[in-house]
Amino acid sequence: MLIYKIFRRPEWDAFRAAGETHGAPIDLTDGYIHISTAAQVAETAAKHFAAESDLVLVALDSSALGPALKWEPSRGGALFPHLYRPLTLSDVVWDKSLPLGATGHIFPEGVW
Repeated sequence: MLIYKIFRRPEWDAFRAAGETHGAPIDLTDGYIHISTAAQVAETAAKHFAAESDLVLVALDSSALGPALKWEPSRGGALFPHLYRPLTLSDVVWDKSLPLGATGHIFPEGVW
């Protein structure tokens, strides 16, 4: 199952340069990397990145992330994937731009 992480462009660029990331400031504060399922990612973008246009959507294979991936209750009690280890470039299945359109973010075809 593919799951998704949204990065701001500078975060994505730093991740690519370093080969791994501990995530965005909120991830560092919370102690894990916040990830969303296909059903959750649009709401995540709207809630946490509403006015941001230079974003990158990264797809990850949940089965390849190992036991450090935990499914925990979050927004509305829904189970969200949280990664308790650094994310590496080898974890990334694909990355695509996530532009902001007139009515919200424009997701790549096939995310849902």
